[in-house]
Amino acid sequence: MHSITRRAVVAGIVSAAALSVVSPAARSQEKYPSRPVEFIVPWGPGGGADAVARKAGKMLEDSLKASFPVINVPGATGRTGLNKMLSAPADGYTISIMTGDTFGLLADPHPSWSLDALVPVAIMIRQPSAFLAAENGPIKTWADVEREAKTRPLKVAVTGFGSPDDMTVNYFVRRGLKLVSVPFAKPGERYSAILGGHADLLYEQPGDVRNFIDGKQMRPVILFGEKRHPAFAGVPVSKELGFDITMPQFRMVTVKAGTDPEKVKLLSDELAKVAKSADYARYLEDQLADADSYIPAKDAMAFLRGELEAMKKHASAR
Repeated sequence: MHSITRRAVVAGIVSAAALSVVSPAARSQEKYPSRPVEFIVPWGPGGGADAVARKAGKMLEDSLKASFPVINVPGATGRTGLNKMLSAPADGYTISIMTGDTFGLLADPHPSWSLDALVPVAIMIRQPSAFLAAENGPIKTWADVEREAKTRPLKVAVTGFGSPDDMTVNYFVRRGLKLVSVPFAKPGERYSAILGGHADLLYEQPGDVRNFIDGKQMRPVILFGEKRHPAFAGVPVSKELGFDITMPQFRMVTVKAGTDPEKVKLLSDELAKVAKSADYARYLEDQLADADSYIPAKDAMAFLRGELEAMKKHASAR
């Protein structure tokens, strides 16, 4: 009797131990996400990247029934946040926004990171960029910029050196304008710079500072694009003035290379639903962005390689 009891106890312990050891295959079949997904924004709060993460993250929480806490990690033109994502496991529980500003660093002859280090999950927003000036300042038009920049250096608030912002500034420097890039890691600092008179111009997307434009605190003096924007019919665009530079801003969701393709597909499919929603369509309209901004994971890399070629052309001309 005692022998039978002991055998039963031992068998129970062995069974419990076996159940506690879950094979890698079984773990891979666990529901994803089953815990919070850290959503890194490599910029400070209040900018366009932060807005995309919070808008998309909230909608992902509703559809996937998991938390997507936004973590702001500003610094080094987005590289600080990028490094945080790349140092985390490739398990789908750390995702990040990447902007064209950080992506532009790949145009350097010796970049500190590689495009192969990450997987683009979805391009979420594409929008035109501009030079903007303070309404209460001396610069009201592009003609004012050209006149002033031939007699004195104009400070341009940008996201960082080597970014599309900086490339655009250098493009005009090569054409004889005295422009100087002044980097600010936090969006609020860039905006305050021109409002407080610490910078003469701001390189930014009009949609990201629309409240300042609508509040008559800022005005775009040139948009970088092919044709005039309906919201700014009186503002010239670079192409019509003979300037071969556009480089629209884009913001995408990325994960670390090596992440399970099924998790990447799930995130991309869910972000496609976000992009098709009426709420997100209104957001894009408010941001003066391309209504067809969304690009899925399967097409994102081809888009990025095209953008990189354009950036390399301007970077090599420095």
